[in-house]
Amino acid sequence: MSQPDSGPVPTAVLEALARYDTPTICNAMEVVAPERRAIGFTTRPLVCPFPQLPPIVGYARTATIRATVPSSLPPAERRAKQMAYYEYVGSGAGPRISVIQDIDGPDAGFGAFWGEVNSAVHKALGCLGVITDGSIRDVPQWAPGFQALAGSIGPSHAHVHVTGFGAEVRVAGMTVCDG
Repeated sequence: MSQPDSGPVPTAVLEALARYDTPTICNAMEVVAPERRAIGFTTRPLVCPFPQLPPIVGYARTATIRATVPSSLPPAERRAKQMAYYEYVGSGAGPRISVIQDIDGPDAGFGAFWGEVNSAVHKALGCLGVITDGSIRDVPQWAPGFQALAGSIGPSHAHVHVTGFGAEVRVAGMTVCDG
């Protein structure tokens, strides 16, 4: 059953795209838009802990994180930034997919932003899943049906915190803009 159109792409188109896996979409793009043959997809491996879940299609909600060093913001400002990030994730056209770049460079994935809590929070905010070059954790306790592609699976949060959101990010070789 289709829902009313919620953004610039009709819901029926999003539903049709979600019936196909990524390689099939890449094959189609190579035919209909050959100038895009080398852009718009990840080029480095990511882990999919839920391969049984169907493909997801939606509008990107972008952010950057770090985990190797604590946030330099005072606690009240850090909490306010986190709440502003959640408000951002829950707004805009849907369905949404969280796309998170870990800016720790060679230490990307040092601490996990994603686990039991953030998968549940983001699902409640209308996200279908996450694509990140960072790490994820708590896979057995993950929000049911919330898809993930991640750089790695790790045990700790470390000092993970959101450093920015709503801007262009680069995850596993793929450049993604908000929306």
